[in-house]
Amino acid sequence: MKLKIMIKYGVVGIIGTALHFMLLIALVERFQFHPALASAIGFIVVLAVSYYLNRKWTFSSVGTSGLRSIIKYTVVSVSGLMLNTGIMFVAVEGLHLRYTVGQLLVTVVIPLFNFVLNYYWTFRSDDTTTVSLKRTQ
Repeated sequence: MKLKIMIKYGVVGIIGTALHFMLLIALVERFQFHPALASAIGFIVVLAVSYYLNRKWTFSSVGTSGLRSIIKYTVVSVSGLMLNTGIMFVAVEGLHLRYTVGQLLVTVVIPLFNFVLNYYWTFRSDDTTTVSLKRTQ
């Protein structure tokens, strides 16, 4: 993995995390949403923002483009959303942790999960995959 890509992904992640926390706290504190639902809504908003930033900035030189990458990104993100919601629900309802502590757990697990899948699958160029396959045959 290239360090520059990891740093850019991290910057996008920090932006997404800040946005996610702001939405979560606003929805729970101001509008009395359940923390798991508020976190899921924040996750969906961050999905759109982070896809745009990662496609245009982070993976611009190595990624596939268009419909194919957005479908892959959505698959990765929906998988992350399910994991996100599950962690948040267990943290709040099962372990009786404060919702912000649950979100901290989500913040550690989900970015690592998403980065690995996005790096090796979503934004992997078809040319790179083809070259790798040809070398192994």
